[in-house]
Amino acid sequence: MFSPNFISFFLSMNFLLNLEFQESLRGKIIVKSPSSISHYGIRLILDGSVTRQVRGGSAGAFEAFYGAAKPIRIMNKIVEIKPSGKIGSGTTEGVLIPFSVNLRQQGDDRFHETFHGANISIQYLVTVDVVRGYLYKSLSSTVELIIESDKANLPEPPVPPEMVIFYITQDTQRHPLLPELRSGGFRVTGKVSSQCSLLDPISGELMVEASAVPINSIDLQLLRVESILVGEKIVTESSLIQTTQIADGDVCRGVTIPIYVILPRLLTCPTVLAGPFSIEFKISIIITFKSELVKLHPKSDPKTPRLWLAMETIPLELIRTK
Repeated sequence: MFSPNFISFFLSMNFLLNLEFQESLRGKIIVKSPSSISHYGIRLILDGSVTRQVRGGSAGAFEAFYGAAKPIRIMNKIVEIKPSGKIGSGTTEGVLIPFSVNLRQQGDDRFHETFHGANISIQYLVTVDVVRGYLYKSLSSTVELIIESDKANLPEPPVPPEMVIFYITQDTQRHPLLPELRSGGFRVTGKVSSQCSLLDPISGELMVEASAVPINSIDLQLLRVESILVGEKIVTESSLIQTTQIADGDVCRGVTIPIYVILPRLLTCPTVLAGPFSIEFKISIIITFKSELVKLHPKSDPKTPRLWLAMETIPLELIRTK
């Protein structure tokens, strides 16, 4: 008896969530084999968890180990798709085994949307196992589910989206600046989203009203702020998701510059404030002034304040809307 060339399965990505915590997962297992396969059952394993990883620089060695070793289980379910039997042969289109699994969330726990961060990962995996007994290795295949909230129970998007007004001057900076920036001064004003739907871009505008030193570029950084409860203390770390250039060169004074930034799907999720962990977001508007020092530090950390940088950081709440 030949082993199958490969085994795979496809899932209809309509994982429905609602207030009754009833979910439906439907799909087809596709088995391709030049000959029939005897098995002792086909089962589907659904596993969802929050993995927390505390880096050594953020906490002690024991705390880092503790944080990495304690994943939070969101979902764990094993469903028998077929009892013992035989799968027919098929190499072109394969043998299709449809399935439909109804899930019910237990207790007051809830699903969190799929997220892949620097220290926190929310992941849902579906594994199909074809059990073949002691003499044959079980056949297995795993795919990741991308979980999003059910649109039927989501709020309408805010109209208009919530904005916050900001201004950046030499007096708003808490780090040392170039002497010519301190003496000559600068002023940049604008507004930007403080609450944003994941389906919409971060929007806003800014204007350079005055600057004694020529500007090299204006960028918008999207940051994630991941907090993990480790023992009796909370470890928080910020990391950069993406940088989008808003303006290049010494822009004209008094001209309105639009802000339009698309959110990356897998690297963002609705803001989560759970007990053992939280996922929040911020945006930083970075103004880089022309200076010879920039050439001496071409690979410096963009989040670290420098003499030739001015910045303003604003909390950003991300929500899922219809």
